[in-house]
Amino acid sequence: MIALAIDENFDHHILRALLRRVPTLDVRTVFDAGLKGADDPTVLAWAAREGRVLLTHDVRTMTRFAYERIARGEPMPGVIEVRARAPMGEILDDLLLIVECALHDELRDRVVYVPQRRS
Repeated sequence: MIALAIDENFDHHILRALLRRVPTLDVRTVFDAGLKGADDPTVLAWAAREGRVLLTHDVRTMTRFAYERIARGEPMPGVIEVRARAPMGEILDDLLLIVECALHDELRDRVVYVPQRRS
């Protein structure tokens, strides 16, 4: 199971719902790490040092900095960009699939968008 880092502005309703379904999930928040108010590159560097995939709602800047890390060849365990206004059920279904089925390095150097488009 992958380890997660939670961005400062991530919806904690989603996090709590995810933890209710997977209570053994390895999760740390930026608050846990003493990084409240840290800029995006600092948060990404912390997640990389910790080997954690970052959950965020920040599509505007966080994903840009993630792609910049990848382009520079810096470690990037992965970013999961969660659309904040998507239906909770779709978000949880996709997050559960990822956290329970993804291999440790499967998300490395990738930005994944949740929920996935459904046909």
